[in-house]
Amino acid sequence: MVQRVRKAVFPVGGMGTRFLPATKAMPKEMLPVVDKPLIQYAVEEAQAAGIEEFIFVTGRGKTAIEDHFDHSIELENILNEKGKTAEVRLVSGPMLQPGQVAYTRQQEPLGLGHAVWCARELVGNEPFAVLLADDLVMAQTPCLKQMIDSFEKTRGNIVAVVDVPKEHTNRYGIVDTGTEDGALVEVKGLVEKPEPEDAPSTLSIIGRYVLLPEVFEHLGQKEKGAGGEIQLTDSMAKMIGTSPFHGLRFEGRRFDCGDKAGFFEANLAFALARDDLRDEVSALIKRYV
Repeated sequence: MVQRVRKAVFPVGGMGTRFLPATKAMPKEMLPVVDKPLIQYAVEEAQAAGIEEFIFVTGRGKTAIEDHFDHSIELENILNEKGKTAEVRLVSGPMLQPGQVAYTRQQEPLGLGHAVWCARELVGNEPFAVLLADDLVMAQTPCLKQMIDSFEKTRGNIVAVVDVPKEHTNRYGIVDTGTEDGALVEVKGLVEKPEPEDAPSTLSIIGRYVLLPEVFEHLGQKEKGAGGEIQLTDSMAKMIGTSPFHGLRFEGRRFDCGDKAGFFEANLAFALARDDLRDEVSALIKRYV
Protein backbone atom coordinates (compact mmCIF):
# COMPACT_ATOMS: atom_id res chain seq x y z
CA MET A 1 0.00 0.00 0.00
CA VAL A 2 1.30 3.47 -0.94
CA GLN A 3 1.94 5.63 2.12
CA ARG A 4 0.50 9.11 2.55
CA VAL A 5 2.63 12.14 1.77
CA ARG A 6 4.36 13.29 4.97
CA LYS A 7 7.61 14.85 3.72
CA ALA A 8 8.42 17.81 1.50
CA VAL A 9 11.69 18.78 -0.16
CA PHE A 10 12.57 22.44 -0.74
CA PRO A 11 15.49 22.86 -3.20
CA VAL A 12 16.98 26.20 -2.12
CA GLY A 13 20.57 25.89 -3.29
CA GLY A 14 20.34 28.08 -6.40
CA MET A 15 22.35 31.29 -6.74
CA GLY A 16 19.53 33.57 -7.90
CA THR A 17 21.60 35.28 -10.60
CA ARG A 18 18.51 36.87 -12.19
CA PHE A 19 18.13 39.08 -9.12
CA LEU A 20 21.70 40.27 -8.72
CA PRO A 21 22.85 42.41 -6.99
CA ALA A 22 20.00 41.86 -4.48
CA THR A 23 20.94 38.20 -4.12
CA LYS A 24 24.68 38.75 -3.79
CA ALA A 25 24.49 38.23 -0.03
CA MET A 26 20.86 37.15 0.43
CA PRO A 27 19.24 33.89 -0.73
CA LYS A 28 16.74 34.49 -3.51
CA GLU A 29 14.22 32.46 -1.49
CA MET A 30 14.34 35.19 1.17
CA LEU A 31 13.16 37.88 -1.25
CA PRO A 32 9.92 39.26 0.25
CA VAL A 33 6.53 39.33 -1.39
CA VAL A 34 4.98 42.26 0.52
CA ASP A 35 6.36 41.38 3.97
CA LYS A 36 6.96 37.63 3.88
CA PRO A 37 9.85 35.78 2.16
CA LEU A 38 9.10 33.42 -0.70
CA ILE A 39 10.30 30.37 1.23
CA GLN A 40 7.84 31.06 4.04
CA TYR A 41 4.93 31.03 1.60
CA ALA A 42 6.11 27.61 0.37
CA VAL A 43 6.51 26.20 3.88
CA GLU A 44 3.09 27.48 4.95
CA GLU A 45 1.55 25.88 1.85
CA ALA A 46 3.16 22.58 2.81
CA GLN A 47 1.94 22.89 6.40
CA ALA A 48 -1.60 23.54 5.19
CA ALA A 49 -1.35 20.36 3.07
CA GLY A 50 -0.51 18.22 6.10
CA ILE A 51 3.26 17.93 5.61
CA GLU A 52 5.04 16.86 8.79
CA GLU A 53 8.74 16.85 7.80
CA PHE A 54 10.49 19.67 5.97
CA ILE A 55 13.74 18.98 4.09
CA PHE A 56 15.77 21.90 2.77
CA VAL A 57 18.46 21.24 0.15
CA THR A 58 20.75 24.22 0.64
CA GLY A 59 24.02 25.57 -0.68
CA ARG A 60 26.64 28.10 0.32
CA GLY A 61 25.32 31.36 1.70
CA LYS A 62 21.90 29.99 2.67
CA THR A 63 22.14 30.23 6.45
CA ALA A 64 19.56 33.05 6.46
CA ILE A 65 16.92 30.42 5.58
CA GLU A 66 17.89 28.28 8.57
CA ASP A 67 17.84 31.34 10.83
CA HIS A 68 14.42 32.40 9.54
CA PHE A 69 12.83 29.15 10.72
CA ASP A 70 14.44 29.33 14.15
CA HIS A 71 14.03 31.48 17.27
CA SER A 72 15.48 34.97 17.24
CA ILE A 73 15.76 35.32 20.99
CA GLU A 74 17.26 38.82 20.99
CA LEU A 75 14.62 40.21 18.64
CA GLU A 76 11.76 38.52 20.50
CA ASN A 77 13.04 39.88 23.84
CA ILE A 78 13.27 43.42 22.49
CA LEU A 79 9.77 43.22 21.02
CA ASN A 80 8.37 41.81 24.26
CA GLU A 81 10.00 44.61 26.27
CA LYS A 82 8.31 47.15 24.01
CA GLY A 83 4.92 45.40 24.33
CA LYS A 84 4.81 44.57 20.61
CA THR A 85 2.93 41.29 20.99
CA ALA A 86 1.62 41.27 17.41
CA GLU A 87 5.17 41.57 16.07
CA VAL A 88 6.33 38.75 18.36
CA ARG A 89 3.70 36.50 16.80
CA LEU A 90 4.91 37.47 13.34
CA VAL A 91 8.56 36.61 13.97
CA SER A 92 7.78 33.39 15.85
CA GLY A 93 5.17 32.21 13.35
CA PRO A 94 7.60 30.76 10.75
CA MET A 95 9.30 28.42 13.24
CA LEU A 96 9.17 24.69 12.64
CA GLN A 97 9.04 22.26 15.54
CA PRO A 98 12.19 20.44 16.73
CA GLY A 99 12.69 17.28 14.68
CA GLN A 100 10.43 18.53 11.87
CA VAL A 101 13.16 20.19 9.85
CA ALA A 102 16.36 18.91 8.24
CA TYR A 103 19.02 20.52 6.06
CA THR A 104 21.32 18.88 3.56
CA ARG A 105 23.83 20.46 1.17
CA GLN A 106 23.90 20.36 -2.59
CA GLN A 107 27.62 20.90 -2.87
CA GLU A 108 27.62 21.51 -6.62
CA PRO A 109 24.93 23.28 -8.68
CA LEU A 110 24.20 20.32 -10.96
CA GLY A 111 20.50 20.94 -11.53
CA LEU A 112 17.10 20.46 -9.92
CA GLY A 113 17.22 16.68 -10.33
CA HIS A 114 20.52 16.54 -8.47
CA ALA A 115 19.12 18.76 -5.68
CA VAL A 116 16.18 16.40 -5.17
CA TRP A 117 18.52 13.38 -5.26
CA CYS A 118 20.55 14.96 -2.43
CA ALA A 119 17.49 14.50 -0.18
CA ARG A 120 17.13 10.76 -0.87
CA GLU A 121 18.32 9.51 2.54
CA LEU A 122 16.09 11.95 4.39
CA VAL A 123 13.03 11.08 2.29
CA GLY A 124 13.49 7.32 2.41
CA ASN A 125 11.13 4.90 0.71
CA GLU A 126 7.90 6.89 0.73
CA PRO A 127 6.09 9.38 -1.50
CA PHE A 128 7.10 12.99 -1.05
CA ALA A 129 6.42 16.51 -2.27
CA VAL A 130 8.78 18.98 -3.90
CA LEU A 131 8.10 22.71 -3.73
CA LEU A 132 10.05 25.40 -5.57
CA ALA A 133 9.76 28.72 -3.75
CA ASP A 134 10.16 30.63 -7.04
CA ASP A 135 6.68 29.48 -8.00
CA LEU A 136 4.21 31.28 -5.75
CA VAL A 137 0.58 30.17 -5.95
CA MET A 138 -2.38 32.20 -4.71
CA ALA A 139 -5.25 29.80 -4.12
CA GLN A 140 -8.20 29.38 -1.80
CA THR A 141 -7.21 25.74 -1.30
CA PRO A 142 -3.40 25.52 -1.25
CA CYS A 143 -1.99 24.06 -4.45
CA LEU A 144 -0.13 21.25 -2.68
CA LYS A 145 -3.29 20.32 -0.75
CA GLN A 146 -5.12 19.95 -4.08
CA MET A 147 -2.30 17.74 -5.34
CA ILE A 148 -2.19 15.50 -2.28
CA ASP A 149 -5.97 15.08 -2.44
CA SER A 150 -5.52 13.92 -6.05
CA PHE A 151 -2.66 11.63 -5.02
CA GLU A 152 -4.97 9.92 -2.53
CA LYS A 153 -7.14 8.95 -5.51
CA THR A 154 -4.50 8.10 -8.14
CA ARG A 155 -1.68 6.76 -5.92
CA GLY A 156 0.81 7.90 -8.54
CA ASN A 157 3.02 10.81 -9.51
CA ILE A 158 1.31 14.21 -9.70
CA VAL A 159 2.70 17.44 -11.16
CA ALA A 160 1.00 20.84 -11.11
CA VAL A 161 0.45 22.16 -14.63
CA VAL A 162 -0.60 25.37 -16.37
CA ASP A 163 -0.90 26.36 -20.00
CA VAL A 164 1.83 28.71 -21.23
CA PRO A 165 2.16 30.68 -24.48
CA LYS A 166 3.44 28.52 -27.31
CA GLU A 167 6.54 30.69 -27.70
CA HIS A 168 7.51 30.02 -24.06
CA THR A 169 7.66 26.23 -24.13
CA ASN A 170 11.47 26.33 -24.22
CA ARG A 171 11.43 27.69 -20.65
CA TYR A 172 9.58 24.79 -19.04
CA GLY A 173 9.04 21.06 -18.79
CA ILE A 174 6.17 20.29 -21.17
CA VAL A 175 3.60 17.49 -20.90
CA ASP A 176 2.63 15.14 -23.73
CA THR A 177 -1.02 14.81 -22.75
CA GLY A 178 -3.35 11.81 -22.75
CA THR A 179 -6.93 11.49 -21.52
CA GLU A 180 -8.42 14.06 -19.17
CA ASP A 181 -10.60 13.43 -16.14
CA GLY A 182 -11.79 16.74 -14.76
CA ALA A 183 -8.71 18.63 -13.57
CA LEU A 184 -6.47 15.57 -13.95
CA VAL A 185 -4.56 15.11 -17.20
CA GLU A 186 -2.86 11.82 -18.06
CA VAL A 187 0.87 12.30 -18.64
CA LYS A 188 2.04 10.25 -21.64
CA GLY A 189 5.43 11.92 -21.88
CA LEU A 190 7.56 14.78 -20.60
CA VAL A 191 9.96 16.98 -22.55
CA GLU A 192 12.33 19.44 -20.86
CA LYS A 193 12.36 22.91 -22.48
CA PRO A 194 11.38 21.96 -26.05
CA GLU A 195 11.44 24.55 -28.80
CA PRO A 196 7.90 25.70 -29.74
CA GLU A 197 7.90 23.74 -32.99
CA ASP A 198 8.82 20.53 -31.12
CA ALA A 199 6.56 20.93 -28.06
CA PRO A 200 3.89 18.20 -27.69
CA SER A 201 1.54 20.70 -26.01
CA THR A 202 1.56 24.02 -24.16
CA LEU A 203 0.87 22.37 -20.79
CA SER A 204 3.79 23.25 -18.53
CA ILE A 205 4.96 21.79 -15.23
CA ILE A 206 5.37 24.36 -12.45
CA GLY A 207 7.31 23.98 -9.20
CA ARG A 208 4.97 21.58 -7.37
CA TYR A 209 5.43 17.81 -7.47
CA VAL A 210 4.19 14.75 -5.58
CA LEU A 211 6.51 11.87 -6.46
CA LEU A 212 6.97 8.22 -5.71
CA PRO A 213 10.39 7.30 -4.25
CA GLU A 214 11.30 5.29 -7.36
CA VAL A 215 12.39 8.60 -8.90
CA PHE A 216 15.60 8.39 -6.83
CA GLU A 217 16.67 5.25 -8.74
CA HIS A 218 16.61 7.24 -11.98
CA LEU A 219 18.12 10.39 -10.50
CA GLY A 220 20.96 8.26 -9.16
CA GLN A 221 22.09 7.58 -12.74
CA LYS A 222 23.08 11.28 -12.85
CA GLU A 223 22.38 11.58 -16.56
CA LYS A 224 22.71 15.13 -17.83
CA GLY A 225 19.93 16.68 -19.86
CA ALA A 226 18.96 20.17 -21.02
CA GLY A 227 21.54 22.79 -20.13
CA GLY A 228 24.04 20.09 -19.16
CA GLU A 229 22.23 19.64 -15.83
CA ILE A 230 20.61 16.66 -14.12
CA GLN A 231 16.95 17.37 -14.87
CA LEU A 232 14.14 16.17 -12.62
CA THR A 233 11.87 16.06 -15.66
CA ASP A 234 14.04 13.42 -17.36
CA SER A 235 13.87 11.05 -14.39
CA MET A 236 10.13 11.58 -13.97
CA ALA A 237 9.68 10.69 -17.64
CA LYS A 238 11.25 7.29 -16.99
CA MET A 239 8.48 6.45 -14.51
CA ILE A 240 5.72 6.92 -17.06
CA GLY A 241 4.05 3.58 -17.71
CA THR A 242 5.29 1.96 -14.50
CA SER A 243 2.89 3.82 -12.20
CA PRO A 244 0.01 6.31 -12.63
CA PHE A 245 1.22 9.75 -13.71
CA HIS A 246 -0.99 12.83 -13.96
CA GLY A 247 -0.84 16.58 -14.29
CA LEU A 248 -3.24 18.61 -12.16
CA ARG A 249 -4.80 21.78 -13.51
CA PHE A 250 -4.95 23.29 -10.04
CA GLU A 251 -7.33 26.04 -9.00
CA GLY A 252 -5.41 29.22 -8.30
CA ARG A 253 -3.03 31.71 -9.81
CA ARG A 254 0.67 31.07 -10.22
CA PHE A 255 3.34 33.77 -10.17
CA ASP A 256 6.79 33.11 -11.60
CA CYS A 257 8.92 34.84 -8.96
CA GLY A 258 12.12 33.68 -10.63
CA ASP A 259 11.35 36.42 -13.18
CA LYS A 260 11.53 40.12 -12.27
CA ALA A 261 8.20 41.01 -13.85
CA GLY A 262 6.53 37.98 -12.26
CA PHE A 263 8.00 38.88 -8.87
CA PHE A 264 6.67 42.43 -9.17
CA GLU A 265 3.24 41.13 -10.20
CA ALA A 266 3.17 38.81 -7.17
CA ASN A 267 3.89 41.73 -4.85
CA LEU A 268 1.11 43.70 -6.46
CA ALA A 269 -1.44 40.87 -6.35
CA PHE A 270 -0.70 39.87 -2.76
CA ALA A 271 -0.81 43.50 -1.60
CA LEU A 272 -4.18 44.04 -3.29
CA ALA A 273 -5.51 40.90 -1.59
CA ARG A 274 -4.85 42.39 1.87
CA ASP A 275 -7.46 44.53 3.62
CA ASP A 276 -4.77 46.68 5.26
CA LEU A 277 -3.07 47.54 1.96
CA ARG A 278 -5.69 47.32 -0.79
CA ASP A 279 -6.90 50.94 -0.78
CA GLU A 280 -3.44 52.47 -0.48
CA VAL A 281 -1.95 50.27 -3.21
CA SER A 282 -4.92 50.90 -5.51
CA ALA A 283 -4.38 54.63 -5.11
CA LEU A 284 -0.68 54.22 -5.92
CA ILE A 285 -1.51 52.29 -9.09
CA LYS A 286 -3.87 55.05 -10.25
CA ARG A 287 -1.13 57.59 -9.62
CA TYR A 288 1.37 55.80 -11.87
CA VAL A 289 -0.85 54.35 -14.60
